[in-house]
Amino acid sequence: MTFLELAKKRYSARKFTNKPVEKIKLDQVLEAGRVAPTASNNQPQKLLVVQSEEGLQKMTKAARFYKAPVVIIVCIKKEEAWVREYDKKQTIDIDASIVTDHMMMAATDLGLDSLWMTWFHPAVLRSEFQIPSTLEPVNLLALGYNGAEPKSSDRHEITRKSLSEIVAYEQF
Repeated sequence: MTFLELAKKRYSARKFTNKPVEKIKLDQVLEAGRVAPTASNNQPQKLLVVQSEEGLQKMTKAARFYKAPVVIIVCIKKEEAWVREYDKKQTIDIDASIVTDHMMMAATDLGLDSLWMTWFHPAVLRSEFQIPSTLEPVNLLALGYNGAEPKSSDRHEITRKSLSEIVAYEQF
């Protein structure tokens, strides 16, 4: 499968079965997050894997994760994230998103389904999972096996803007 085929195959699952994610697959997803590029290669990410019944129960207080058997809390060490000197833009969200995307695509390649989430209650996550103030929870990634009909790879022809609508060459 080409990368473009893989990218078109991936979709946001909002119903998961209770089938557990195999450790070998979870480890490969986490490895994809480890090797993801980050600004200046600072690697400020810290990943908290939530998969126990107790942990998932705590997760219900902070986010709707559609009963996925695994949720990865993607955090960034703020003081380790690169800062652009010209305007002081910090790469917290960028680094976390690249890491999340790599894990999400690896999951798809392994036959897992995923849901990337930014809608969550950070204070509840901090409290329930003892996330220190030095870490910023940026994304959640739910993983598991889909409990609904998969989305068609052809949906992008209808649901996405055309290249001519989003691409300009040399100037806008």
